[in-house]
Order: sequence, then C-alpha cells, then structure tokens
Amino acid sequence: MAGASTPLQRSLAGYAARPGALDAFLLARRRFQAGERIDMQALAAELGVNRATLYRWVGSRELLLCEVVWSLTERTLRREPPAADGADGSGSCLAAVLSRFVTDTLAHRGMRRFLEEEGECALRLLTLSSGGFQPRLVGLVRELAAAETAAVRLASPIPLDDLAYTLVRVIESYVYLRTITGEEPDGTRAARVLQALLPRPADPGRSRPGRT
Repeated sequence: MAGASTPLQRSLAGYAARPGALDAFLLARRRFQAGERIDMQALAAELGVNRATLYRWVGSRELLLCEVVWSLTERTLRREPPAADGADGSGSCLAAVLSRFVTDTLAHRGMRRFLEEEGECALRLLTLSSGGFQPRLVGLVRELAAAETAAVRLASPIPLDDLAYTLVRVIESYVYLRTITGEEPDGTRAARVLQALLPRPADPGRSRPGRT
C-alpha cells in the first residue's frame, strides 16, 4: 500500500540512526569499563543530544550507574562456575562463584575507579534497597543458592532468603572495605568467609560402615 513504512524502510531512511536510551547505556558502560568517570554532559555531547534528553532517557546519573554496574554484575555471576575451591574439595561451587565475583569486582578498572574516587556514592547506590541494585543482587544470589541446593551441592540450615541476604552482606563488606574501615580490600578474606558459610554437603557414602 502506498505510504506504508516497514521497520527496514525506516532504518534505510536513517531513522534507526537516531540515538536513544540504549545507546546512552552502552556508551556509559563502555566508559565505565575503560575506567572513566561517567560524566552526563560528556555523554550527552557524544550522543548529540542535550542533557535534558539524556536525563529523560536514563532518569539520573545514579540510576544509570546502577544499571551499568548491574549489567556487569549479572554477567559475572552467571558465567560458567569455576571448580570448587579448596584442595580437599570441601569448598562449594557457589562459594567459588561468589569469591570470584569479589575478586573480579576489585580488579575491574571501572569499579576500582568508582570505589577509589566515589566510594561513599558507590556504597549508597549499591548497598541500599532504594537504588534497586541490592534487591536484584540478593535475588540473583538466592536463585544461585536454590539451584545449588536442588543439585545437592549445598545443604545449608539457613533459609534461602536469609542465606542470600547474608552472603550479599559478606560480599559488600569486603568489596567496600576501604570505604567502611579504611582497610585495603582483599578478596581472599571474603573467600574464606564464604567457604565457611557454604561448605559442600558431606558424602553419605563416606560414613557408611564397610566402605573403603
């Protein structure tokens, strides 16, 4: 029909080249990963829009930062899990995943800059429920703990909701250690605590009489 316009036709006409909210997010994430500060004026200028448009897309700098950090957090936690820590095989898979997450977070260029230069802002945005990041992290850790429990790789007496909340608080305590206590963050300290909270279930076969 004359005058009809398909998505392809609109794209070919150049409409799809116009920047939008997703472009702002992807640009902010690239800058964050490069260890750069997310500056809203600079983002708007690179996208070719004014700051009012950028804020309309993303809500605020803080909300944009939360979404950027969450996208990286979820990707890290959902990666294929490493082998259980511990030479004796006593460490759980979930403890290894969470320990790796702490180590990766502390080594990430963007997070290092964020924590070093905006530590109090990071602590407020990423550890309080109001920012929206922390509830999602607790929910994801609960999901991982539930999967480990169902696979009989985790047998904690702590209810899943409480366990997930506690694990996230342990992670936060060590990631934001410099801001909280002034001490240097150390992923190995977090790993020891996580392994203690998440031991592998005992192998029933080992305790059966007569088995060798």
